[in-house]
Amino acid sequence: MKTRIFTALLALIVTGAFATTNPIKKEIKIKESTITWTGKKVVGSHSGTVNLKEGTLIMEGDQLVGGEFVVDMTSLVTTDDLGDSKKSLEGHLKSDDFFGVNKFPTATFTITGAAKSGDGYSVAGDMTIKGITQSIKVHMTMNGNTASTKLSIDRTKHGIRYGSSSFIDGLKDKAINNEFELVVNLTF
Repeated sequence: MKTRIFTALLALIVTGAFATTNPIKKEIKIKESTITWTGKKVVGSHSGTVNLKEGTLIMEGDQLVGGEFVVDMTSLVTTDDLGDSKKSLEGHLKSDDFFGVNKFPTATFTITGAAKSGDGYSVAGDMTIKGITQSIKVHMTMNGNTASTKLSIDRTKHGIRYGSSSFIDGLKDKAINNEFELVVNLTF
C-alpha cells in the first residue's frame, strides 16, 4: 500500500515537473500602437513619434515570458510646432550625428526575462540602437490586450554623443541631455 501511494505521488511530482504550457505569440497591432519620444536640452525639449515595424509578446498562459519589437527609425518625426525648422530637425535626428537611419533603419528591443511585479512586470531586455546592444530593465503594465511602459535610454551608450556635455566641453546652453524618454503603448 505504501509503495502504491509513494509511486502515485512520485508520478504526480514528475508529471508536474515536466508539464509545460505552449508559449503563445501575440502579434502587436502596429497601427494601434504608439511610441512617443522626448529629448531634453538645457534650454528646452523636443518631442515626436516613431513607428513600430513589427512586434510580438510571448505569453505562457497569462504570464509574459518574452517578446521582440522592431522600431522603424526612418519613421522618426517631431511633433513640435517648429515651422520651417521641423524638416531640418528631423533630418538632423536621422543623420549620423544621432540615429544614422540610412545605415541603421531599425532599432530592436528583445525581452530576455520577465517577472510579475506589482501591477505589471519587471522586464529585462536587450536594446539595440545603431548596432550597439545594451541591457536595460523596464516596468511594463498589462491590461487586457494592451501593454505600456515608460523608459529612459542613455543615447551615449549607443554611440550617440552629439551635443553631450559628458564628451564635449564648453557646450553651456547648447548641451543635450544624454537620456531621452520613450512612452510605449502597445495593442495586441
